[in-house]
Amino acid sequence: MIALVMFGVALFFLLLGVPVAFSFAGVAMIFALFTGVADTIFQLLPYRIYGIMSNSTLMAVPLFIMMGLVLEKSGMAEKLLLSMASLFRGVRGGLGVSVVLVGALLAASTGIVSASVVMMSIITLPLMLQARYSKSLATGTIAASGTLGQIIPPSIILIVLGDVMSVSVGDLFKAAILPGLVLVGLYITYILARAYLYPDDAPALKQEKELKISEVILAIVPPLVLMFFVLGSIFAGIASPTESAAFGVFGGLVLSVINKTFSLEMLAYTLKESVKLTGMIFMILIGATAFSLVFNELGGSDLILDFFSNDIGDVWVFIFVAMAAIFVLGFFIDFIEISFIVVPILVPIMDAFGIDPLWFGVLIAMNLQASFLTPPFGLSLFFVKGAAGNSVTTIDIYKGIIPFIILQLIALGAVVAFPILAFAFL
Repeated sequence: MIALVMFGVALFFLLLGVPVAFSFAGVAMIFALFTGVADTIFQLLPYRIYGIMSNSTLMAVPLFIMMGLVLEKSGMAEKLLLSMASLFRGVRGGLGVSVVLVGALLAASTGIVSASVVMMSIITLPLMLQARYSKSLATGTIAASGTLGQIIPPSIILIVLGDVMSVSVGDLFKAAILPGLVLVGLYITYILARAYLYPDDAPALKQEKELKISEVILAIVPPLVLMFFVLGSIFAGIASPTESAAFGVFGGLVLSVINKTFSLEMLAYTLKESVKLTGMIFMILIGATAFSLVFNELGGSDLILDFFSNDIGDVWVFIFVAMAAIFVLGFFIDFIEISFIVVPILVPIMDAFGIDPLWFGVLIAMNLQASFLTPPFGLSLFFVKGAAGNSVTTIDIYKGIIPFIILQLIALGAVVAFPILAFAFL
């Protein structure tokens, strides 16, 4: 029970606003010292940290981050968004559909939620409001579409889950493709249905300047080609995720040179931001590793495993409780903490029940995607509000995101009911 108290104390410090890495690492060290397991922990922790820093799979994280930042700062993502909007000119709800499709393409090209949400908020939100879109529908569409990078490969969270759950990242990418497309389809269906039932919420876009077909093709095709080569090399077994990520960075830089948007300032920015984001993720990972070591040493994982295996003994109850716990935790803590703290606790139980790790990993990824949208601490909601300023209220964003959270739960339920969705491309 001491381990469960330790978990509660860590959550308490998180809610107080203490940085994640220091919350988990500090609580772990304090409990290790006062429970007599410090000697064991300090012997094991350096080896665990060395293993993290030398993990070739996790090397893909900074590379995919940099690829996304290159596409963002070079202006290619902005051109993609404006060009896709021009394709749906004159269609009721078409601008919302274009935002969802661009969100999916950016997810497949970059996988960086913050960059996607902020960029679409700055570019598309004024356009949607000018077209007299409902504020709640506009903000909800942008926030939800920007989080597609959590489930559509190459997703940072899928790389992390692949490492935590000891499964092939390439196979996890394949397993997430169809569930991600199902989610995109649900988003589009909802927007078109709302535009049909409530025409004033999503009127057709009337563009003053019509883009040429050649301009649209040049904006859409290069990112698609880069995405095809990056993901295709992984799926074909030609390259590992880390090697493909390196190729993605190179390809993004080449495209920026071709588009005449490359500069030393842009390169310096992408390198600096990549290091900052990667450093944050790895600091959290090291803190979470210390926490997991102490938690396991105090018998926390054994207690939970015994509870589900012996006291409950039903696989579907475990799946329901696990998904509900992750969903609720997503209201308060970030997906990185959940991935590094909660998921390792669930993995032994998953193995005990004989649950397929790829299917379970997709369920977790879809669930964690909701953590970006659920108030009060959904990061996508902060990104939208920060980029929108006073043009929309926080209540508008909260009202707009509720239907999309429900759609995410429907998609999650569909993958639970039809596991074939996760195995279609395997």
